Amino acid sequence: KKVIATGSSIVEKYGFEEIETPIFEFTEVFSRNLGDTSDIVTKEMYCFEDRGGESLTLRPEGTAGVVRAFISEGMQQNLPVKMYYAGPMFRYERPQKGRQRQFTQFGVELLGVETPQADIEVIAMAYEFIESLGLGGTITVEINSLGDKASRDAYREKLVAYLKANYDRLSEDSKARLDKNPLRVLDSKEECDKAVIADAPLYQDSLNEASKSFFNQVLQGLDNLNIKYRVNNRLVRGLDYYSHTVFELTTDKLGAQGTVLAGGRYDGLVEQMGGGQVPGIGWACGVERLSML
Repeated sequence: KKVIATGSSIVEKYGFEEIETPIFEFTEVFSRNLGDTSDIVTKEMYCFEDRGGESLTLRPEGTAGVVRAFISEGMQQNLPVKMYYAGPMFRYERPQKGRQRQFTQFGVELLGVETPQADIEVIAMAYEFIESLGLGGTITVEINSLGDKASRDAYREKLVAYLKANYDRLSEDSKARLDKNPLRVLDSKEECDKAVIADAPLYQDSLNEASKSFFNQVLQGLDNLNIKYRVNNRLVRGLDYYSHTVFELTTDKLGAQGTVLAGGRYDGLVEQMGGGQVPGIGWACGVERLSML
């Protein structure tokens, strides 16, 4: 409760308002938007059929439900829209330290701002939230840029060529992902994949000038706010609607699993869900993990 109360008071100061989305949604809200190859969809969702034969899913994360509400409630008229949520999420996975199959997530979504100011604001807000919990000294801000669609396509081409050249060394999971979603290979925790990934092409070498400029403005904004960060060229998101800034707040106080808060810009998601071209950025954190820290 303390974690959620602290988070709420900070994000409300920035003008964010609370939204409650349903605990279960139609399965396609998640399966279509999280991608058929993501771990969440292939391994972790709790799906069931209701009496009418519809497939329903207990929400595994918050963003897709918030964006669905944004579209169906016609909020596009009042941009920018700033929302935060807190509540239970459900994932069927090997329980790890601070991670249960029903866990509590706190998160924010800012829709309708395409400039770097939005990225700076949500990262500053995350940082202030973590500091208010007294964890400032134990946390590192890791950040990277995925660039715009053109940069992303250029990188994907280089990555696929590299992974195909090392095909025999990849795990079965990664071989399966190679055709559908090669970026997911970079997230792999398998030792054999890590060895291949270590020499993979770097994202920054594929960024075009517009993407570099955007990222530099974000970093400059963080410098102006005295927020220390580390550019991590290996930090990616496997989902196609992510672009430009991705970031994580990490700690070494929880053993191997270091991320306590993760976020990024998802300029393609609203359009993918049928709501026109509306840029978005947000983050979410596991409340139990923060409580343990």
